[in-house]
Amino acid sequence: MRGIAAVGVKELWQISRDRRTLMILLFVPAFFLLLFGYALNFDIRNVSLAVHDQDRSAKSRELVSAFVNSGYFRLVGYVESTRAIDRLVDQRLARAIITIPAGFERDIARKQAVDVQIIVDGDDANTAATVVGYAQGLIAEFGAARMPPSLTVESRIWYNPQLRSTLFLVPGLIAYISMLMAVVPTALSIVREKERGTMEQVRMAPIRPLPYIIGKTIPYLVISFVSALSVVFAAMALFDLPMRGSWLLLCTSIGLFLISAQAMGLLISTLAHTQQVAFQISLLASLLPTMILSGFIFPISSMPAAVQAVTHLVPARYFLVALRSIVLKGAGLGAFWQELMALAIFATVALGLAALRLRREWA
Repeated sequence: MRGIAAVGVKELWQISRDRRTLMILLFVPAFFLLLFGYALNFDIRNVSLAVHDQDRSAKSRELVSAFVNSGYFRLVGYVESTRAIDRLVDQRLARAIITIPAGFERDIARKQAVDVQIIVDGDDANTAATVVGYAQGLIAEFGAARMPPSLTVESRIWYNPQLRSTLFLVPGLIAYISMLMAVVPTALSIVREKERGTMEQVRMAPIRPLPYIIGKTIPYLVISFVSALSVVFAAMALFDLPMRGSWLLLCTSIGLFLISAQAMGLLISTLAHTQQVAFQISLLASLLPTMILSGFIFPISSMPAAVQAVTHLVPARYFLVALRSIVLKGAGLGAFWQELMALAIFATVALGLAALRLRREWA
């Protein structure tokens, strides 16, 4: 314990002397959350809408008004021909076009089926799918109010009734930013000793590799933990992220995740021989897997089986399940204890491998 404390105090002293790095570790994560939180948003607003109204009736105008008043669509004008529709789509002047057929008002009055055509620019598949969903919902609501069906479906959406994409993305951003801030500085710690030539002095000191690694980890763990909590509070203040669960469980989950991330950083630090190489490896090992393979944006269940197997090596995969369960659902430990166990196993294995690598270098 004395050796761990000595290494920890030494590392903390070095961090405190580099005030620029300390400020980056403490305040840049909140800035990243502010930047990415407003930039990443799956909610589509102000979709440019053109109308091809072949009926020109009061009912057709009511349908157009329903689209405009929904807040999702912005009317850019009316068209008179299919050639004009082609021009609007090709020049990106309209992303969606409604074609209302002749006899629209008459058929509604007779309670007959009416087909309304929606043309959507599909150059952005995700946006197009969202726009189609908006249009279908508005048309269905418009029709149900005038021709009540015999069978209705009443939906209930739990935990996020407004379907705000922010509540889906912000927990992923917390994991993404925390992973980056934990892996990169830790990955540079041991390599810095190698480049400065002080590793030989450490090897002569009466301390074993594992206590040395733990001592290296503790200061960065404390700073990363404070930084991660600041990101959580910023998310609650800026994006109305709820906190429905236990703070104790949240802090435990954050702590295990940060230990896993720093264990990965230490392992990278023992593999690299220069800070430049360590920085590049840490970025590749933290940014891309956390963004793509953790369930942050893309659901893991939709990935091929081979890729799903790889996601088990990504700590953010387990942390996201625990984080979303705590803050959005208010779930207890029974809902995600397996994820916390996986984080603990990952941290233990990574720290063990880092200590083994360092022991071979000291031998």
